[in-house]
Amino acid sequence: MDNYFNYFTEIEEHFQRRRGSLLILSTLDWALIETWKDAGIPLEAVLRGIDATFEAHDRKPAKTRKINGLAFCTQEVLTASEAIAEAAVGAAPAEKKEVGLEQKEVADFLERNAARLEKLKLPDPAQTLAHVTGHNLRELAEELHDSTSFRAEDLERRLTVMEEKIFAALLASTSDDQILSVRIEADRDLAPYRGKMNGPQIEQLHKQYVHKRILERYDVPRLSLFYM
Repeated sequence: MDNYFNYFTEIEEHFQRRRGSLLILSTLDWALIETWKDAGIPLEAVLRGIDATFEAHDRKPAKTRKINGLAFCTQEVLTASEAIAEAAVGAAPAEKKEVGLEQKEVADFLERNAARLEKLKLPDPAQTLAHVTGHNLRELAEELHDSTSFRAEDLERRLTVMEEKIFAALLASTSDDQILSVRIEADRDLAPYRGKMNGPQIEQLHKQYVHKRILERYDVPRLSLFYM
């Protein structure tokens, strides 16, 4: 991903510009962006795919349906990603991009999330884990204040592990009926797009959707640097 931690924001803003309105992205949209990030799809491919989708839509003589979500762009994003990968075969390695993150900015982000976690009222053992995670985030923030450099990739891996542990604890503490409700919601929102994606894509998107909704249900902040 070329250490590019503005992935979510860039995609959101580009989609809104192409659509011509500040449409609030849905849970499905955010889950889809996360599946693209996890799959290693370059930001450039996503932006190209969004452009191609809107350009194809604009050429249609009768526009009976607006592009109201990123799921409409899925096929074009995958096509753009494949084209970029093919173009890279045999090419000279691209120069690695800088992370573009200020240490103070990252430290502040960690401290804000620590404060949010410490205020939460969660079922045990998620409650204890949230407080431990908050303490760990403050320690990481302090290390950033005291150091002259840091590796964003290493920090991102640690944050991912922390969030996954909290999610697992919350999932174990959430009633079967609540989880079923979220899964039904995911199935309903994904239904219009099942013909546009293959089985593994749908499965991954469904997983990310449930993950996001469970964390939202308990007001748990996203710890990844992609959410700065």
